[in-house]
Amino acid sequence: MADDIRIEPMTEAHIESFHRALDTVARERKYLTLLEAPPLEDTRKFALSSIGKGNVHLVALDGDELIGWCDIRRHFFPSQAHCGSLGMGLLPDYREKGLGRRLIEAAIAAARQAGMIRVEFGVHADNARAIRLYESVGFVREGVSRDAFCVDGEYTDVINMAQILR
Repeated sequence: MADDIRIEPMTEAHIESFHRALDTVARERKYLTLLEAPPLEDTRKFALSSIGKGNVHLVALDGDELIGWCDIRRHFFPSQAHCGSLGMGLLPDYREKGLGRRLIEAAIAAARQAGMIRVEFGVHADNARAIRLYESVGFVREGVSRDAFCVDGEYTDVINMAQILR
């Protein structure tokens, strides 16, 4: 099954499927900062802006259905334009199949090709599976933001991670 999954750049045709996948992962209430997807039109604006700015925005497709994504959005300020923030997610049925690794490796290669030098993000400290993946592809822990994530009164630390691409 995992070998049949295609990874390709996001296009406008993927936006509704991306919105559904984003909402599914967000509603798990443990991996993303979002607890539900924004309205479809806001998601559309975000995706089209990201694509238009030439950011890395890859999707994993099972047939025509988007089942995961990995994006690296270049920072806005010129002094940080060499840096990008990573975000990713996979639908639950597609986890533990090597797809996250395929997505993130493809995104890192695209970021390097786009001239990015640093990729950074925060991961919830209780997400051991994701932390193992990130460390296995070269990300390092740079610090901890204590109690940075809160859902239903439960606080979780966020581990700040980064990779230098040169």
